[in-house]
Amino acid sequence: MCGLVTIHSAGRSLEDRVSVLKAMLARIAHRGPDGEGSIHIPGQALLGHRRLAIIDLEHGGQPMCSRDQRYSLVYNGEIYNYQELRKTLIQNGHRFETYSDTEVLLKLLINEGVQAIGRLNGMFAFVFHDRQNNTWIAARDPFGIKPLYYTQSGDELLFASEIKAFLDHPEIKVGRDDTALHQYLALQFCLDERTLFAGISKVKPGFYFVGQGSVIEQKVCYWDTNYQIDYYHTEEYFIDRLRATLEDSIRLQIRSDVPLGGYLSGGIDSSLVCSLASQHMETPMPMFHGRFAEGPEYDESAYAKAVVVGLQGIYHEVVPTAQDFVDCLPSLIYALDEPLAGPGLFPQFAVCKLARQHVKVVLGGQGGDEIFGGYARYLVGYLEQAIKGAIYETKEEGKHLVTLESIIPQLSLLKHYRPLLAQFWSKGLFEDMDARYFHLIDRSQGLHSVLHPDVWTGFDKENLFADFQKVFNHPDTRSYINKMTHFDQKTLLPALLQIEDRVSMAVSLESRVPLLDTRIVNLVTTMPPPLKFQGGRSKYILKKAILNLLPNLVLERKDKMGFPVPLSDWMRKGKVREFISDTLLSARSRQRGIFKPEALQEMITSHGVGGRQLWGALSLELWHQRFMDAP
Repeated sequence: MCGLVTIHSAGRSLEDRVSVLKAMLARIAHRGPDGEGSIHIPGQALLGHRRLAIIDLEHGGQPMCSRDQRYSLVYNGEIYNYQELRKTLIQNGHRFETYSDTEVLLKLLINEGVQAIGRLNGMFAFVFHDRQNNTWIAARDPFGIKPLYYTQSGDELLFASEIKAFLDHPEIKVGRDDTALHQYLALQFCLDERTLFAGISKVKPGFYFVGQGSVIEQKVCYWDTNYQIDYYHTEEYFIDRLRATLEDSIRLQIRSDVPLGGYLSGGIDSSLVCSLASQHMETPMPMFHGRFAEGPEYDESAYAKAVVVGLQGIYHEVVPTAQDFVDCLPSLIYALDEPLAGPGLFPQFAVCKLARQHVKVVLGGQGGDEIFGGYARYLVGYLEQAIKGAIYETKEEGKHLVTLESIIPQLSLLKHYRPLLAQFWSKGLFEDMDARYFHLIDRSQGLHSVLHPDVWTGFDKENLFADFQKVFNHPDTRSYINKMTHFDQKTLLPALLQIEDRVSMAVSLESRVPLLDTRIVNLVTTMPPPLKFQGGRSKYILKKAILNLLPNLVLERKDKMGFPVPLSDWMRKGKVREFISDTLLSARSRQRGIFKPEALQEMITSHGVGGRQLWGALSLELWHQRFMDAP
């Protein structure tokens, strides 16, 4: 796990950018406190790297160059199958000077070019340069676990692991992308390549770029989800395959030359990862949990402790406070580069800090909800589909995946989602699947009452929906569950992984996500849809595959919380209320021109404070203060 910065040109010496590169690397030093390296290829490129040493601690430094100095590589991440790839290369006559996965990747790219990318099992972002003709390849892993951004500045092209690194370049001017702002306000993330920074884009997950000098010549999608349904094999076959693939993913991802532990939320996904990983450990596995002391509705520690006891692991716990929230939130927004998702990033960061005191690598369950259909909104969507099918006798998916009779036993899961149900059914009942799911995830309802008229006037809901449809209506997805999970895998998941990357790297901790293995995803997306969401039962096939691994207390629970933050409780009085009031009601915030000043006051004083609009306004204001206002 590391950080990289590269500057590319087509003839400029770049001598004047050597100090700039140093400053850019210093900006992301938290990503790699174990070492720094850079090379200058006059007239072509500057490549810089910060290292967090995990594999081959002594010899894996970067940039790494071929013996003849023709090829250079800077790389962030882990190639989990590097030992198998290394063995194959040795059999083909290649010699190695290190035991690092970096050297394996370098030799693969030298020998196979872009074809090598499809052979990688891992999380990665890299830039590979050939000085013979000043060509390069830049790539990002299939799910976007590791970040990679790019921007153009005059006759220079730059790549970096974090947006903030670009801000030390003297020619890059900071500005806001208002289309991206509208996407954030509606969805809490940006679609496609956009970021909130004008002129700064992200390499999309599963893509590689090829280019020469400062020119991007091709953008290629090398991996996408496969929805060619396999109707031939039985449920038992898929259960066996899924269990075996989960176990093999864990086998690969526990490879580390430094101590390793696991996040443990008390839910199925993280508990599964810890359970499978602990089977390979020679000593008890450390596991890390966070809770709040404000009440049982913010405490899942009983479930986490049940898993730890069953696995004979070592339990570590952190209890973040309101003062912690006030102290760290501004720096957390800075760490993220962009405001994203909800306040759950705060306790997530607290658990990362706890883990870093004991280990250097941690395993988590990220991705399980998007792969296996674990979100409650999927059940909401299918409840409407079941009612529609019963009334109109429609079969939008061919054979009904969920009937009204089959879904009734699952509806107790929705008892905490009454506001969402009321909003969802307030308009547009029984519309097409894309319109209904957009209505489920769209956070822009009511924005007209809080946004400044100038911002609301530019808010193009039709264009936003059209952008949404491009992702949602995948040509190979007929089933509603596949359409919903596909959209979330391509949009929400990368945003959540951005948070995962930033909060862990802020404390120089490597976070691995074993459920995000392309073999697992390819298996699940080709399953008949009923195996994923039979009768509205979330994670149906996953639960079948891991039946004997987890306590029934965890496996059968219907009250998974998702790490809620007691923001509403804190907003009633005390430090948090004062902090948010000072932030949102400051003269600069009122003059910002995004929210109506009276709406900001209402967010703080009204009943039910602590909701999404308050969080959105707060994180957006802190982002402006740190990135837009600062010199």
